[in-house]
Amino acid sequence: MELTKKTHACVRLEKDGRALVIDPGVFSEADAAVGADAILVTHEHMDHFNEERLRAGMEANPAAEIWTLASVAEQLSAAFPGRVHTVGEGDTFTAAGFEVEVHGQLHAVIHPDIPRVTNVGYLIDGGAVFHPGDALTVPAGRTVDTLLLPVHAPWNKVAEVIDYVREVAPRRAIDIHDSLLQDHARPIYDSMIDKLGGTDHGRLAPGTGTALG
Repeated sequence: MELTKKTHACVRLEKDGRALVIDPGVFSEADAAVGADAILVTHEHMDHFNEERLRAGMEANPAAEIWTLASVAEQLSAAFPGRVHTVGEGDTFTAAGFEVEVHGQLHAVIHPDIPRVTNVGYLIDGGAVFHPGDALTVPAGRTVDTLLLPVHAPWNKVAEVIDYVREVAPRRAIDIHDSLLQDHARPIYDSMIDKLGGTDHGRLAPGTGTALG
C-alpha cells in the first residue's frame, strides 16, 4: 500500500491499482479526489468535506463511491443515487479493495459553547493505517501500524497529541491536520512529539508519499 499526503487532513491510499481518498476538504488540492475509486469522509467540517472536490472525484469516475456519516451523506445522496453510503461506529465494509472499520462517534470538544458534531475514524486493512478525523479516538482492541496524527487544530494542544500517540502506540505516526501550523513552529512540535511520543514520528510534504505495511 502507498500513502500520498495531500494538504491538511487529506490522504490518498493506493493498492492493487485502486485508490482510496480520505477527507478532501477545502484546504486540499482541487483535484484531491480525482482518480479515486472510493472516498471516505470523517465529518462535515469544511476542512474535511468540500462538496466541490467530492463532485469532481465522483464525476471523473462514474464507478466511484463515498462512505461517510449521515450529516454528509444527506448532502450528496440525491446527486449520486446509490453511490453514497452512510456508516457509523462499529460498521465494517470494503471500499475499492480496502477493508475498513469505523471507530468513534463525536468530534473533539472545540469549546463548551460549540455543539459537537458526529465524527468517525477509519481503520484500514486491519490496522495498517488509522485516520481519526477530528478526534483523538483509540480504536479499541486494534493494533495500529501507521497513525495519521492530527497534530494541530483549534481543538487540541501538543500535550494531548503526545498522550494520544502514547495511547495508540503505533509503529509510526505521520502528521495530518497541519495546514494551520506555521513553518517556524514545526521544529518545536517535531521535537516534542519525537522525544515524548514513544514512536517513529514524521511528516510529509503535500504531494509526497511513503510505503505502508
